[in-house]
Formats: sequence, structure tokens, C-alpha cells
Amino acid sequence: MSLAKVLLVDDEVPFVDTMVKRLSKRDFEIFTAYSGQEALDQLQEHPSLDVVVLDVKMPGMDGITALKQIKSKFPLVEVIMLTAHATVESAIDGMKLGAFDYLMKPAEIDELVDKVKKAEKIKRDREEKIREAEAREVFLRRGD
Repeated sequence: MSLAKVLLVDDEVPFVDTMVKRLSKRDFEIFTAYSGQEALDQLQEHPSLDVVVLDVKMPGMDGITALKQIKSKFPLVEVIMLTAHATVESAIDGMKLGAFDYLMKPAEIDELVDKVKKAEKIKRDREEKIREAEAREVFLRRGD
């Protein structure tokens, strides 16, 4: 089984650098972006990404706007929202818009790892169901 591909999106460079080090030790392939637009660019460039860990509060395109675009363009990618206490409502709004879950900052690494693994499993299960449905469709068409 290949490593889960995780995109970390946060405008705080030291936070991203620390999380990259901590998550890389836990068998994840890590990609980074420092803005909502950069996250969309990374997803375009790496469509096999599994999970996006997305900060809610960023200058320019905020996390909620980025989430809407991610879910419309890359519907199978799971998104975990990161939020400071003041933006919990935004994270809950994010869940209504299709985010997998949210975590408070600073995120406890074990909790983040657990959520990323669960989100990746959901994505892989959905992809498998889609492949099965496509294969069934091909099989049924051949039978005509």
C-alpha cells in the first residue's frame, strides 16, 4: 500500500515546517501550500493527493473558500480543517460544506495522524467503489 499523500495548507511557515517534520516520520508523503490558491494549484499538479489539512484563517482566500473550491474540483479529496478557538464556528461550517473533520490548533500530532488515516481510508474506499461500479458498467455493456 502506498503512503498517504497529505497536503498541509497554512500561511504560518514555521507551523508548516514543524508539521512536515512530524508527519513525515509517520509514513505520510507531505506536500505544502501557504495559501488557498497555492493549495488548489498543488491539487491540480498532484491529483492523487488523499487528504488536505487546511487552516481556516488565512489572508487572501480563507479556508472555507478554499474548501468550497477543493470539494467542487476534487470531490474525493478529504479535508481536515485546522482552527484556532475563535474560528470554531467556521470549522463547523466547513463540515457542512463537506470537510471530513476539524482540529483545534495547536493540533495534537497523534490526533491529527488518526484523523488523516481515517480520512485517507474513506477516500480509498470511495475510489474502490467507483472502480467497481465502472468495471460492472463495462461488464454489463459487453453482455448486450
